[in-house]
Amino acid sequence: MDFDAYARTAVDLVNSPLADLDDLRALFHGDHVWMCDEVCDRDLAVFRRAGRRLRDVFEYGTTGRDAEAVAELNSLLAAFPVQPRISGHDSNDWHMHVTGRGASVSAEYLAGAVWGLSVWLCEYGSARFGVCADGRCGNVYLDTSSNCCRRFCSERCATRSHVAAHRARKRAAVEDKPLLPVS
Repeated sequence: MDFDAYARTAVDLVNSPLADLDDLRALFHGDHVWMCDEVCDRDLAVFRRAGRRLRDVFEYGTTGRDAEAVAELNSLLAAFPVQPRISGHDSNDWHMHVTGRGASVSAEYLAGAVWGLSVWLCEYGSARFGVCADGRCGNVYLDTSSNCCRRFCSERCATRSHVAAHRARKRAAVEDKPLLPVS
């Protein structure tokens, strides 16, 4: 099982707007594309609540509140238990699923997301959970940098933030410059 991929599904969920079923369907790609046809209004409410709780996990991790991150993940693991099963169509296609046959879309997706994020925390620590430093963004991310120094969810946010800081410094320098006397 690719636990990093499962952890990234948690990131995708937290960063999704989830205003309606179309937003939720946009979340499903790759191995989850089949969920587009199965999802219903009841799932949308479950995804919204879980997304808020997963955001809390990221915020706890970025502020060094490991015990709270672990407690919330344990609570989510209880709410969305992993029930692994082997699935496939022939002997060349066997792969693992995280829930039993017939599980709802929300149970299937969220069991994997919570499991992946829990494994990530155990493997790398909650300091690797991030919330974008660009105040206009707020997206979460998993810090995969070699020295745990990532501050932004994307290069776009990093560039936008650095350009804004540069412009602010230039404005401040111009405002602080004394006026030359007129002769």
